Amino acid sequence: MVAEKLGESEHRISIVVPVYRGEATLDALVEELAPLTEGWSSPDGRRMRVTEILLVNDGAVDRSDIVIRRLAAANAFVRPVWLSRNFGQHAATIAGMSSSGSEWIVTMDEDGQFDPADIGRMLDAAMAEGAQLVYGSATNAPPHGLARNVASGAAKVIATRVLADGNLVRFSSFRLMLGEVGRGVAAYVGPGVYLDVALSWAFGSVTFCPVKFRAGFVRPSGYSLRKLLSHFWQLVITVGPRPLRLVSLSGVLAAIAGIGVAIAVLVEKIAGNINVPGWTSLAVIVLVIGGLNLLALGVVAEYVGAAVRMAMGKPLYLVTSDPANGPLQRGALQPSRSSEIE
Repeated sequence: MVAEKLGESEHRISIVVPVYRGEATLDALVEELAPLTEGWSSPDGRRMRVTEILLVNDGAVDRSDIVIRRLAAANAFVRPVWLSRNFGQHAATIAGMSSSGSEWIVTMDEDGQFDPADIGRMLDAAMAEGAQLVYGSATNAPPHGLARNVASGAAKVIATRVLADGNLVRFSSFRLMLGEVGRGVAAYVGPGVYLDVALSWAFGSVTFCPVKFRAGFVRPSGYSLRKLLSHFWQLVITVGPRPLRLVSLSGVLAAIAGIGVAIAVLVEKIAGNINVPGWTSLAVIVLVIGGLNLLALGVVAEYVGAAVRMAMGKPLYLVTSDPANGPLQRGALQPSRSSEIE
């Protein structure tokens, strides 16, 4: 009876791993995750178990497909997800999320740079803060070049503090989230949307857990400079309508300034301070018409912003089950193995 209750209170987790160049790393990653499928305890004593590892083949350029088939044949908990071509890391992650079935979803990279042992600490952070989404916040620099690390940090600051129009926070690819909300996001999100922007639309409470990039897991990046710039631009486009609203605001200000300057030019003409024939009328026409054009552009930008939000699949609402019956309500620590034996 005790074991039955313990099984009911166990936190079940799906691991989603997008795969693009994982031939050399997937075996070690699955080997490290395999013991977690038998159950373990978080640092605060909460019982956890990985129920499935979803390896999403995102049109891998190496022999990752062969490795995925072999791992799936050897391990019942490995579930392959096959994409028809390369759609990108975020699209592959969303595909894995939609295919998952556990109450929690963890997303992580294929190269093993994050420690699976930190999943327990992330769950404890979620329970302590009542958070639906937990990001692994690295306390050390990623294993990339200095230029890329600086550019990546700058891009995230610009996106979260300057452009974001909602509750977008500093994000990473190491995430733990409520499964039903994550699957709801995956069902609504449109093509080309930056995943963490989509998550910010649906998750109300977000927190962070300090983690470290592990040494010895460096491999060549699958992102060229062109892809990185494209990745950043995708973030800019999907982060929110604030850039369009800046255009709208500039249109309003330009229209007001144009009308104001036009009035000033007319006053100067009446006062006899402008003697060039035709200059006054030309200046007034240019300023007024130019200001009105920019104002009209601002109005169009607002309509474009509304259309973009709808096209991206931002949900008007997301229905979930009663939170009182969800995993975040399991606040009590679970009995230890010694008490279970007794």
